[in-house]
Amino acid sequence: MERRGECKLEILSSVIALCFVVLACVELGDAATAVDVYRLIQYDLAGAPFGSRIANLNHHAGSSLTAPNADLSRTVVIIPIADLNVSSVKDYIDRKQPLGGLLFLLPSIFRSEDKESKQDADHNSETRDKLALLERLLVHANIPYPVYFAFEDEHIKAVLADVKRNDVIGQPATATTGGYKLVVSTSEARKVSSPSITNIQGWLPGLKLEGDSNQIPTIAIVAPYDTFGAAPTLSVGSDSNGSGVVALLEIARLFSALYSNPKTRGRYNLLFGLTSGGPYNYNGTQKWLRSLDQRMRESIDYAICLNSIGSWDNELWLHVSKPPENAYVKQIFKDFSDVAGELGVKVGLKHKKINISNPRVAWEHEQFSRLRVTAATLSELSSAPEFLENFGGLSDNRHLVNETAVIRGVKLVAESLARHIYGLEEKNIQIFAEDSSLAVNPSYIVSWLSLLSRTPRVAPFLPKTDPFINALRKELAEHTAEVNVQHENLDGIFTFYDSAEATLNIYQVASVTFDLLLLLVLGSYLIVLFSFLVITTRKVPSSFPVKEAEIQLWLKFVSNVNCTTGIDWNLVTTDEMLIYKTCFSWIFKEVWVYALNMDYNNSSPGQVSG
Repeated sequence: MERRGECKLEILSSVIALCFVVLACVELGDAATAVDVYRLIQYDLAGAPFGSRIANLNHHAGSSLTAPNADLSRTVVIIPIADLNVSSVKDYIDRKQPLGGLLFLLPSIFRSEDKESKQDADHNSETRDKLALLERLLVHANIPYPVYFAFEDEHIKAVLADVKRNDVIGQPATATTGGYKLVVSTSEARKVSSPSITNIQGWLPGLKLEGDSNQIPTIAIVAPYDTFGAAPTLSVGSDSNGSGVVALLEIARLFSALYSNPKTRGRYNLLFGLTSGGPYNYNGTQKWLRSLDQRMRESIDYAICLNSIGSWDNELWLHVSKPPENAYVKQIFKDFSDVAGELGVKVGLKHKKINISNPRVAWEHEQFSRLRVTAATLSELSSAPEFLENFGGLSDNRHLVNETAVIRGVKLVAESLARHIYGLEEKNIQIFAEDSSLAVNPSYIVSWLSLLSRTPRVAPFLPKTDPFINALRKELAEHTAEVNVQHENLDGIFTFYDSAEATLNIYQVASVTFDLLLLLVLGSYLIVLFSFLVITTRKVPSSFPVKEAEIQLWLKFVSNVNCTTGIDWNLVTTDEMLIYKTCFSWIFKEVWVYALNMDYNNSSPGQVSG
């Protein structure tokens, strides 16, 4: 019985030792870097697929799309934006070559609100140009593999440096050679059911004299607040159109102060509209206008739409659909030009005739023009953006917006409207002078710019109960007499898919050679263990098929294995392989027999009693 206990203890110690070896291997396998990643948007337009069509990722890492004769079907190519060649990416996509996936690394400065230095600003200008070209390519392409974006950090830079080093020496990561594996485990993207858009309307009534039965006119100030970009969860649109939203809120605050006193209340109603669906032919503006009471719509003298006024230097543009000779258009342009001259800036006029039969709507004011309401868009852009472009993409962040430009834009619009409302067109009077109680508040503008620059606002991913929408409603309610919120479904030609962000795990994996070496070491460990536990306490059993000299020869071979370069199998003789195979098979057979029958007093190895 004592002998049996000793054997049980020996076997238990062997099992524990083996468990430690396995646990060590598991710990090595779990050592990974986790990175937040943002997937390229996936959507359908009138049934046609666009964007990245797959969300799951599980492939080795590579660093180049142009490696000669390389099979990249199971490779995720990592491309820093600083090293990006848009032409190479476009060529690869156009040729529809197989690829495991793409991971674009964005500069870390793009997610910071810190001030840029002059050198950073010049460098980031080039980066923004690259990003704009890349977004245009990716958003309008059908890509049958995962495409993700991530921000650079020290961990991912170190991984990329290793990957590049291996690619340079001609040893790309594969299942045979090892390397880094990128894994995104997420459910496949599902359709976003019934995507909604939300419009917020604020009403500031003008002064109506007693006995006046005529309806007083209305001026509308409108700005779309939602965004669209290659990565929905990164589309904050600080300039387009965060700057327009901030300007509208500040204009509402200024006129609220004027209209709160009956003595300074103007004889114009002011209608403020924060609209959604801007990237989708201003679908929200169309639905909002059609929902207005016909009398209210007919009372609109004109509408000013604010779009991207946060990064201009010296000139803004008034875009109109009616001819410049139109009396209303001439009056609007004159009001703005006069104030612009006093502020030391310029306002240009751009006329673009609309085609009613064409569903494409380039500017928000065109939705007003389709209903025969005079309107204009004030923007730093001299021409209309292309479809789904310039609506708050990857490069449109806080660094792009100059709060001084927004302040000048607010003063331009507010003074122009005030002079028209109070009949002061020919008088050089500043109602919102800097040293007055009605001055523009820079702190208010900066705080709202910061909030908008942290808030992605892609409409299908922005539910009607989102805190941001509630914040806009509350803020507009602070400055207007009445606020209405309108919820509508986005037009059905668009279908969007979820899984917009995920976590990327980066594993450093060993090669097949390492796995074979590990198996060899474990097998040799068992041989040595058996030698100490059985052979050293007894003579070698007669059933053991290998001589002690041969065991010593094999152990000597194992001790000389180079763990860095692996095993040169050309140097392993057939006899050595036969010895290892024979030993390994016999030991496992004997251990199994021992586990079934522990009667060591009446049995010897190879002679187990029934």
